[in-house]
Parts: sequence; C-alpha cells; structure tokens
Amino acid sequence: MRTTTNQIRLLIVVILLSAPGVAPLWAAAKKGNAAAEHASKGVELVQQKQYDAAVTEFTAAIQADPKNARYYASRGAALRAAAVAIAATDQGNSQAKLQQALADCAKAVELAPNDYFSYMERSQVELSLYQYDAALADANKTIELKADEPTGYKFRGFAYIGLTQWDKAVADFTSAIEKKPDDMQNYDKRAQCYRELKQYDQAIADYNTILARDPNNADALAKRGYTYALKQDYEKAIADDEAALKLNPADEQTVSRLQYARTMLAAQNAPPPTPTPAPTPEPRGLVTPLNVGILLAAVLIIAIVVKIVRDRSKPEPPTSSRIR
Repeated sequence: MRTTTNQIRLLIVVILLSAPGVAPLWAAAKKGNAAAEHASKGVELVQQKQYDAAVTEFTAAIQADPKNARYYASRGAALRAAAVAIAATDQGNSQAKLQQALADCAKAVELAPNDYFSYMERSQVELSLYQYDAALADANKTIELKADEPTGYKFRGFAYIGLTQWDKAVADFTSAIEKKPDDMQNYDKRAQCYRELKQYDQAIADYNTILARDPNNADALAKRGYTYALKQDYEKAIADDEAALKLNPADEQTVSRLQYARTMLAAQNAPPPTPTPAPTPEPRGLVTPLNVGILLAAVLIIAIVVKIVRDRSKPEPPTSSRIR
C-alpha cells in the first residue's frame, strides 16, 4: 500500500516538473493543427472556385503559422485565380490582386528558398502579368529543384510562347506530356506552337489526341478547323467549324473562319475562266481630229503664201511730181 502511494506521489512530482515544458508543446501542436485546418479549407474553396473565401482561410493559416512558406504560396495562388476570374469585368482590381499574389510568392521564396512550390506559383503569377522573362527564370528554378515536376516544364513552355520561341516551347510541352500525359492543356499549347512553325500535321495530331478523349471539345474542333484552313484543306476545315458551332454557336471567330473556308473552297472548285481574246483595233479613217487640224493649218499657210505673192506682184503706185 505504501509502495503504491509513493508511486502516485512520484508521478505527481514528475508531472509538476514537466508541466512548464508540456504547455508550450501542446500549444504549438494546437496552433499547428489550426493552421493546417485553415489551409485545408482554403484548398477546398479554391477547388470550388470560391477564391475570395479561400484567401480568407489561407490568411488565417498564415496568422496561425507565419513561418510556413506554403501558406503564402497557396494564398498567392488563390489571389491569382481570383484575379483571372474578374479580369474581364474589373481590370483594376484584377491587377491589384496579381500584385498581392506576387508579394505572397516572394515571401514564400524568402521563407523557403529551396522549395520548388513557391517558384512554381510565382512563375504562374508572372505569366498572368506578362512578365515572361521573370516567369522563365522561376520556371527554370522550379525544374532545377524538382526535375520530375511537369508543371515546371509547362510554365516554362508558356514563357517561351510569350517570348515567341516556338521550338523551345515545343520541347518543354513535350517534356510535360511525357511526365503527365493526361494533361490536355499541354497538347493544346504544343499544337499552337506547331501551327506557328507551320508544322500543321503535328498540330492536327495533337488536336486529334484531345478530341479522342473529348469529342465534344468545341475549342479543339475550332482550332483544328483553323489549322486545316491554313493547310488549305478547306473541306475538313468546314466540317470542323460546323461541328464547333453546333456546340458553341456564339463563337464569332469560328463563324468568320467558316465563311472564309467556304469562300476559298468555292474559289478552289470553280472552273478556270475562259481566256478572252484581245480586241482587234478598229481601223481608223482619215477624218480624225489630228488630220483635220493638220489640213486647216496647211490651208492657212497656203492662204498666207498666196497673199504675199499677190502683194509683191502689184505695180508700185507712181510718184507724184510738180511741173514748174
């Protein structure tokens, strides 16, 4: 009995001695859990496209754990998505959100300079701001830190598109496809680059890949139709344009391209025109303005000459004299 009592007392002493160290650890764990919960909620809200609410959750996560770089990068991603969503209707507010996103990503890089995620997110924000050189540098850093991350190659491909370096962009989208073959955006962008390089068959092959997965992809149909038109295969261009417009009748650009393809096909199929012989010049008579003018001039000259001759042939009048 005494032994049991002593053990209880010893346990109480141990607890009392350790209490000052346990409290901060417990508080830190609780704090960490709160931050993670806010961050998790923020991710869910981004997936639901509730971007402003997601920003609020990531802000709460940062307040709970201000040294966590991922929370800043995640808030930057939510701000960028919010900016893109309102770009068409509120350009000023969109630009302000992009600048805030850029600042968040910079803070994330400062806190974790060897974390690829922060560079990757900042690269995407810079692409939205058309800062292609900066986006290229951050994409390079992403690839350096995590070579197996397909998004790094994808964003570098976007940067090369902005810099109109089509060959390099093709190489990066190809790398991204090898690492993540189910991301159809990589095929779409690579097709765009092939089209700029006038490699139309390769572009069409990429659109075929997209349409094999999603036959009702109006955007891919319209772009493939445009590529067929550039290739002067107007029948296939018309078929794709018509299919795209059935899915998206309000696409004015495709309407215009369809009209162009139809016009070109009609011209292509029209019979060649019959050559028209050159008209035989009509014989010109003697009575022309020039000839009449010459005749009148000749008559006038003759009249003047005759008058002069007559005047000279007249006898001189006698000189008058006085008889003295």
